[in-house]
Amino acid sequence: MKITVIGTGYVGLVTGVCFAEMGNYVWCVDIDEEKIAKLQKGIAPIYEPDLDALLERNLKAGRLFFTTSLKEAVPQADVIFLALPTPPLPSGDADLSVVFKVAEEIAPLLDGYTVVVTKSTVPVGTTEKVKEIIASITEAPFDVASNPEFLREGRAVEDFMRPDRVVIGTDSERAEAILKFLYEPFVRQGNPILTMDIRSSELTKYAANTFLAMRISFINEVSWLCEAVGADVMKVRLGMGLDPRIGKHFLYPGVGYGGSCFPKDVKAFYRQAQKEGVEFLITPAVDKVNAIQQERFAQKILDFFKGDLTGKTLAFWGFSFKPETDDIREAPALKTLAKVLEHGAMVRGWDPAALENVRKRVGDRIYYAENMYDALENVDALVIHTEWGEFRRPDFDRMKQLMKGKVIFDGRNLYDPELMEKEGFTYFSIGRKPVIVNE
Repeated sequence: MKITVIGTGYVGLVTGVCFAEMGNYVWCVDIDEEKIAKLQKGIAPIYEPDLDALLERNLKAGRLFFTTSLKEAVPQADVIFLALPTPPLPSGDADLSVVFKVAEEIAPLLDGYTVVVTKSTVPVGTTEKVKEIIASITEAPFDVASNPEFLREGRAVEDFMRPDRVVIGTDSERAEAILKFLYEPFVRQGNPILTMDIRSSELTKYAANTFLAMRISFINEVSWLCEAVGADVMKVRLGMGLDPRIGKHFLYPGVGYGGSCFPKDVKAFYRQAQKEGVEFLITPAVDKVNAIQQERFAQKILDFFKGDLTGKTLAFWGFSFKPETDDIREAPALKTLAKVLEHGAMVRGWDPAALENVRKRVGDRIYYAENMYDALENVDALVIHTEWGEFRRPDFDRMKQLMKGKVIFDGRNLYDPELMEKEGFTYFSIGRKPVIVNE
């Protein structure tokens, strides 16, 4: 099939590359000329496991094309995916201006029957509005559909190639048949393609992301009580998670969720409910708990140093909001970083993938380390925000030789407190008793 993906961000690029991998001809469109030029050379603008190899292979095979021209990519398409940004407005609503602008731009270019699909995360009613816009401009035959993505950053290629489910929302049997045909190669293991009405499809994405965010906020809230009563949240989560009605996924306490999805989707879900006169109680609490959790972690650092970080140097391990990605959007590390810099700290930072993105955001306000151990040289404490694999089993003897202060603030509970005490580290984690070692 001939597919056009408009938007080469995280979702759009993965979508286009993976469809090409299944033998389709795919045109990816973006207004960013510099990004398109790099993609034409096989240079991915994001870090995502396996993406580089698939990008290079499909470019060489002549199945994958990148362009800034809608006129080049739209008329020939059987299916057009709108993978466009929907950032939050100050109100919390999703900004749909780009989605609607592109709908206007593609309408006069449609040539023959086309299925136009909203791939972006959008509020209920957006796909219907896209249909209205296109129909008001063209007489070409087309249908619309909603096809939300369920990609985890760091595992996006794997999730697209082997999805646990595909959700299609449409009122057109013809569009449904085309999209099922397109996705069948990805679900040969038997996972379902779910078809439903458009509004239910749009709502499914927001409900799923908010529920996952809720689980994170819930276990983080439990961690507050664990710290107050001297319990261990890691043992509590295990006791909870082994109940099959609860399950263990997304019950890991930490410094809070970030990224491009959960923060904005929770807010947008809540705002849509408000507009419809529905009073949500749980959803705004999810967002509030997450904000407090990030504040609490930064406060642990400030409390230890009695509120004054002047003359203190901290090492930061991890800036991306999760491992296996370079995405620092809404990353908790940046909020902690801003707080410690405000209180006079100097920072030596390391991340396996995200340092360039941090440099663009923070500039020369911190030292960018050459590796994880370079970040530790002569620091007063180590602060961990991201559970990258290389941080899980470090050389503690080498760390002690490099660090001036044997203090660790662990926002991901990577280490066992008993081991930290044995190794001689003062150790603060999430939802567990601190280890205080008197040097």
